[in-house]
Amino acid sequence: MAKIKTIGILTSGGDAPGMNAAIRAVTRAGICKGFNIKGIYRGFDGLINNEIADFTTENVSGIIMSGGTVLKTARSNEFKTPEGRKKAYDNMQANGIDALVVIGGNGSLTGAMLFAQEYDVCCIGLPGTIDNDLYGTDSTIGYDTTLNTIVECVDRIRDTAQSHERIFFVEVMGRDAGFLAQNSAIASGAEAAIIPEDSTDVDQLARFMERGIRKSKKSCIVIVSESPKCGALYYADRVRNEFPDYDVRVSILGHLQRGGRPSAHDRILASRTGVGAVDAILQGQRNVMVGVRNNEIVYVPLSEAIRSDKPFDMKLITVLDELSI
Repeated sequence: MAKIKTIGILTSGGDAPGMNAAIRAVTRAGICKGFNIKGIYRGFDGLINNEIADFTTENVSGIIMSGGTVLKTARSNEFKTPEGRKKAYDNMQANGIDALVVIGGNGSLTGAMLFAQEYDVCCIGLPGTIDNDLYGTDSTIGYDTTLNTIVECVDRIRDTAQSHERIFFVEVMGRDAGFLAQNSAIASGAEAAIIPEDSTDVDQLARFMERGIRKSKKSCIVIVSESPKCGALYYADRVRNEFPDYDVRVSILGHLQRGGRPSAHDRILASRTGVGAVDAILQGQRNVMVGVRNNEIVYVPLSEAIRSDKPFDMKLITVLDELSI
């Protein structure tokens, strides 16, 4: 295997707080260990369109505390095509990039895995997604910050819920995973969480209405995982139709959850995995995601990180049920 001299970094898919800390870590650790570093702007689209620049320590100075990504990000439809990936590979070759560090979520790491298989290039993934849905790491970059943002918002919404004696359905992100909804519900003292993992035959709303609203408690908060079919608006409409005595409101937090300064936890996670990505390249690792499990750096095959369902601790549902009586 040819010696790797130049590492390219890109951020792809949805932005997540802590991506800048990861870019900084890969850049500085790479330079420290003798690599040339190149930043690739706008994700895989930037690789296709040759938006590539040399990166030095000065490029990443003062960005660890910033949300978003200085490299910008995009979801690339062209990269999904063989022709698009061929352009990307040709630009990698032209710029002397021997290894690629991809910071992103499930879709981004899927693209990296396919690219690595087609062109036998070294791709290292960093788990940059607020959803916390990548297998093999206890937490993903951006998840902790987003969780804290949701809790802060819910704390504010509760003031209005109590003042007007209303039921608030608060919709949060998470795609097909309920980590954000369940844990923010526990942390904010919400009365219920409606999540994909609890998809039993039991009607989650009916169960909540039966046990969750006491006669002495007319205000409450229900956290709902986003869903095109049955999100917060769906459940609010059901309550209006089935329980017309209650005053119901909906708050969809949306992209508010993605922004803001990354928490200390996310900065540390991004820094550790960024250094871990450079170490992986030095060790000859290929096509792995760098995660942290039980406070130790781990290397998870990309195929495993994206295809395996991350275990959800169903005991969390019991915790919320018992604390919301």
